[in-house]
Amino acid sequence: MDGISEITPGNHKEGARASVEHSEKGQTRGIYDIEETNRHRPNAIFDNPLAGVPREQLLEDVERFCKQHGLEEHVQLFRKGALVSQNPASAQSLPELSEVDKEALRREQTHKWDQPWMLYFMACRSLPRPSRVLWRCQRLMYEAMCSMAAAVQGMDETANNGAVVIYPKLLGIQADRFSPQRQDYITGLVVGAPYLACAIIGCWLTEPLNRYFARRGTIFISCLIAAIASIWEGVANSWVNLFMARFVLGLGIGSKSSTVPVYAAECSPAPIRGALVMMWQMWTAFGIMLGNIMGVAFMNVREDLSWRLMLGSTVVLPLIVCSQVYFCPESPRWLIEHNKIDQAFRSFRTLRPTDLQAARDLYYAYVGVQMEREINQGKNFFTMFLELFTIPRNRRATLATWIVMFLQQFCGVNVIAYYSTTIFKDSGYSVQQALLASMGTGILNWVFAIPAFLTIDTWGRRNLLLFTLPWLAVCLLWSGFSFWIDEGIKDSKTRVAMVTTGMYLFEVFYSPGEGPVPFTYSAEAFPLHVREVGMSWATATTWCFNFILSFTWPMLLRVFKPQGAFGWYAAWCLIGWGLVLLLVPETKELTLEELDQVFSVPTRKHAAYQLHNAIWHFRVWVLRQKLEPMPKLYERTEQVVEREKH
Repeated sequence: MDGISEITPGNHKEGARASVEHSEKGQTRGIYDIEETNRHRPNAIFDNPLAGVPREQLLEDVERFCKQHGLEEHVQLFRKGALVSQNPASAQSLPELSEVDKEALRREQTHKWDQPWMLYFMACRSLPRPSRVLWRCQRLMYEAMCSMAAAVQGMDETANNGAVVIYPKLLGIQADRFSPQRQDYITGLVVGAPYLACAIIGCWLTEPLNRYFARRGTIFISCLIAAIASIWEGVANSWVNLFMARFVLGLGIGSKSSTVPVYAAECSPAPIRGALVMMWQMWTAFGIMLGNIMGVAFMNVREDLSWRLMLGSTVVLPLIVCSQVYFCPESPRWLIEHNKIDQAFRSFRTLRPTDLQAARDLYYAYVGVQMEREINQGKNFFTMFLELFTIPRNRRATLATWIVMFLQQFCGVNVIAYYSTTIFKDSGYSVQQALLASMGTGILNWVFAIPAFLTIDTWGRRNLLLFTLPWLAVCLLWSGFSFWIDEGIKDSKTRVAMVTTGMYLFEVFYSPGEGPVPFTYSAEAFPLHVREVGMSWATATTWCFNFILSFTWPMLLRVFKPQGAFGWYAAWCLIGWGLVLLLVPETKELTLEELDQVFSVPTRKHAAYQLHNAIWHFRVWVLRQKLEPMPKLYERTEQVVEREKH
């Protein structure tokens, strides 16, 4: 069958050799033109770089690899890992594997959520007790650190929610100095300062920081900046000073939000990568809740102190992250990219339940990195940035991540995150009641992220977005139109109840969809050599539109009124549904290397398939017609090979 790839890693000492693709006529051509390959395929085939390598050559390559990188004592282990990587579907029939090995691989697929704990005992029972304890402690530290870094993010975003109803008059942003329009500008500028800094500076620091300080060092530096900025916010004595403090805060937010999801994606096994990476958003939501709780905790303190405590309370979490980050393993894929193979193996052994799985993932990732390295020699930040738009595979990932990141902001969520206290106050609540109601949005945002944790790797990223976006539009229209209820009555309980219900339901549908998916998706969409630059682009997108939203909301509310302002973002939710349907590929349960094939499918072909798929589902589920199943858009190489054999 034309289009089945046979890829030979070749001599790793000299880098991956150019791979070739064989047709039935015996013709060969370079596999790197994946765009042309997929243009003529009925579906996209995941090219396993080891799939067509003869067994003897594969074992020789593995032995050479181990000798080159000081892993001679693990040659047999890496041979088994390479054979499993070559054809995962046939791993159970390999005579080289023990029953313990086979059971570990079976449970990886059938009990993927038991993997960290159920396989832990099986994998480590043959190791000395100190190694078992260290394995467990390091894994817990890795998960806790990623979660805590996300909570830093969320708390930085919403600690200002309660403070913004207090500090404007204390810092001179009031009617006797500025016109109402000027007050809106200044308030929006102070609230949006971190996101302006993220978009224009913070996110673009990601690539150089990661290059010189690795993933852990970048996280440490960004959290240290956040801690310093938090103290500065708490002691600011003018709105200009507060703006500067919050701008510096954005420098830390930008690099942290670009790095932690990538770090989590590179450390996670494919079957549960989406759920582990989405912990970023889940614990960001937890931090958002903490920020709202701080508003309630200090609401009865005297005004000149309460807002300082709300903002200054954010200093604690980043210091905790700084103290624990170097207890976690470094990203093994970063180590491979920088040719620190022995350290990468130690890192994988920490992050995988068994040594076999660690060796398998290391060798597979190494071959992929070698192939990328051969193609991308001599490139710098600017050439890599241009490649986001000039190479078709990267351009599709860039477009898809732009869409999901743009929609994360223009679905209107941060109107609620940053201004919910103000909105509740305008609907008829007192300041104390508004702070309590805002805390409710934070709690719901965190609690309803849990369903996505359970479904993001089974139902998929696309489906979560396609299901939740229409409901977000409904909830926004509900909240906005509720302001027409008892319009002339200041303290209408009906209006207050309806506005609150609409905003709470919005959080219920946001948390499992546009909440976790964008950062998860962006962290995995780009190939390794442009991953930092691609993630910088994605996070710069979200923070740019975050700033636009937070800066313009006071003016939008004054000009359009709540009904029009909420309706504006509801319309974008509906537009976004169509963009996701046609232009955002699914990435669930695939290795980071296999995603190269997903994003190599031409955009027109993908959009046409998804449109036909939507029509097929409409005819089957709505019109109740009996139709033949839709063909799969993606298929693994080994599945094609097995089918061709029969």
